Formats: sequence, structure tokens, C-alpha cells
Amino acid sequence: KILLHSEGKDSEKIVEIDFTPPFRRLSMVQALGEKLGEEMPKDMNTPEANDALAKLCEKYDVECAPPQTTARLLDKLVGDYLEVDCLNPTFICDHPEIMSPLAKYHRSLPGMTERFELFVNYKEIVNAYTELNDPIVQRERFTVSSKDNDTGDDEAMVHDEDFCVSLEYGLPPTAGWGMGLDRMTMMLTDNISIKEVLLFPAMKPLEQKGGSAVESVTTTTESQ
Repeated sequence: KILLHSEGKDSEKIVEIDFTPPFRRLSMVQALGEKLGEEMPKDMNTPEANDALAKLCEKYDVECAPPQTTARLLDKLVGDYLEVDCLNPTFICDHPEIMSPLAKYHRSLPGMTERFELFVNYKEIVNAYTELNDPIVQRERFTVSSKDNDTGDDEAMVHDEDFCVSLEYGLPPTAGWGMGLDRMTMMLTDNISIKEVLLFPAMKPLEQKGGSAVESVTTTTESQ
């Protein structure tokens, strides 16, 4: 267990984060439906699913700026109703295919993928999934995500034919994960600002001399 000053070390507000295993696991769509008390769409790749999620956002006052793609609507609902309960380490698993174009389809849950995210202190710490290694399915996924990108969703992936051709040569069963070491370090050192834990902070101009900017490293020890 660790104690964290969630609003800064000058604040009296302290939260306790319990890392005792096993961590809680939530199957994304199922858990969201249970949280809302609503029946979730079975197939997320349909216009009906998009309409249903848009109505849920409207019903529960969840803001989702255009474009209201299915992936964005679902992400906003998850953020407002699942991630807000993830103070202690929690795995959110089984993301729909429409949200995870590079993740392999789930072996037992149709329409879902073998993917999980680990949340601690309401923030994503880890993202992991089994790699999709079927070039035919990958092309289909890119086709769907490209349509979302065309509507203005900058986070939706565009078609990458070179990647699909590479998959045709073969990719063995593969999985990968990424971890936000900076966020984890912030928690372990009781800091709420990422500047406090960066090893190589950004450079910024401090003043002008002779028409050129004098740069200095932005550190957390400037006041010392």
C-alpha cells in the first residue's frame, strides 16, 4: 500500500492505493452494462450500435464531441463510468474490435479482442494485447478504422498496406505491452506533476539577450 497526496504535497487530501494482488478485472462492455443497468449492443460494428451508444451518452449526460464514432462514444462512457472507480489497480479487459484494430480477436468472446489496460489512481498505466497476425482480418480492420478517420477522428488508424504485406510473410503468435513508467514513478514518489519525475525535462527560453533566446533546462530544483 502507498499513500498519495492526490492534490499535491501541500494538500491534506491523502488517498491510499492498495497494490495487494489479485487486481480486480472488468470485462469492458459487460462491466459497463452492469454499471449503467443497461443492455449493451452485441455487435459494435453496426449503425444500430452507434445509435444505441449515442443515446446512452445523451441519457447519462456524457459529452462526446464530434465525430461521434462508435469507438469514441464507448471510450467516453468507459471513462465516465468505469475508469472513475479505478483507484486501486484494475484491469479493464476484452476491448471491442472496433476500438483495437491491431489486437487479435478474442478466442471466446465474439466481437472482442484479447486486450487489457491496467488503471491505477484513475490513470492508464499499462496497455497490452495479443497481436493480430492475420493479414486478411487486418485489412478489414483498417478499412473500418479508416472510415472513422475520414470523419475526423484523428485517433482512428489509417490503412497501412505495407504492414498488411508484412503480415502476409508471416508473424508468429505475438503479444506486447507498454507501461507508463512516468505515471508509475509519480505515484511511487508521491508527485502529481510529471515534471517532478522526468529525467530529461524540456528546454525553454528564459530571456532574450542580443536578439537570441537564452535557454535553460526546466528542472524541479529551480527554487533550491
